[in-house]
Amino acid sequence: MTRLLLSATAAMVIVALPSLAVAQNMSIDLGDGDSLTGRVVQLFLIVTLLSLAPGIAIMVTCFPFMVTVFSILRQGIGLQQAPPNMLIISLALFMTYFVMEPVFAEAWARALSPLLDGDITPQQAWERGMAPFRAFMEGRVRPEAVSELAAAAPGREVVLRPGEPAPLDILVPAFMLTEIERGFEIGFLIFLPFLIIDLVVASVLMSMGMMMVPPVVVSLPLKLAFFVVADGWSLLAGALITGYAT
Repeated sequence: MTRLLLSATAAMVIVALPSLAVAQNMSIDLGDGDSLTGRVVQLFLIVTLLSLAPGIAIMVTCFPFMVTVFSILRQGIGLQQAPPNMLIISLALFMTYFVMEPVFAEAWARALSPLLDGDITPQQAWERGMAPFRAFMEGRVRPEAVSELAAAAPGREVVLRPGEPAPLDILVPAFMLTEIERGFEIGFLIFLPFLIIDLVVASVLMSMGMMMVPPVVVSLPLKLAFFVVADGWSLLAGALITGYAT
């Protein structure tokens, strides 16, 4: 478990390495007149980067896809607060780590571990550490999303040649948009069985003349029973993980 936590922390630190390297170059010698201000700025930068590191790390993982699918599943069943948001986010985080653990381990072995040993510079650690995440994103991103964002880049013209890697400021948002789009595609397929149950229940109630009975009152227990009998959580989790293994 300790190794898993270290690997996840490594992914967050890798993204912040360049700015941390800049912060480390500041003088913190209190004997200099400007050193106190430099130290305050240094601490401010470090705290800011540490607070943003988890969010930045989530951007280059499969978390957007996982949380989108689970949110649509909850809406499809017809539940508003069960499972609660905290539980959905926690489940998405742990499944994200389960999928991304090889990427975290590779980034740790290639970048963070040599950096802590003093064998490479922060710039080399940044390049080596981002390589596994770049390979993961390039394997999932839609080329059309990359082209559209490159064409819409404000204030500059980005020309992507065949075989040339896309810049991170284009690859990361294109990857996130792709993951959200695929999450909606899977969510649509998940939503269909529950929609059919709603339509069948509404038709039966109408044919029986029970127009005053809200269909959701009858369909919700049926949808819950259908999902539990089908072992929906295990099937869905297995399918999502298998989708990243192929």
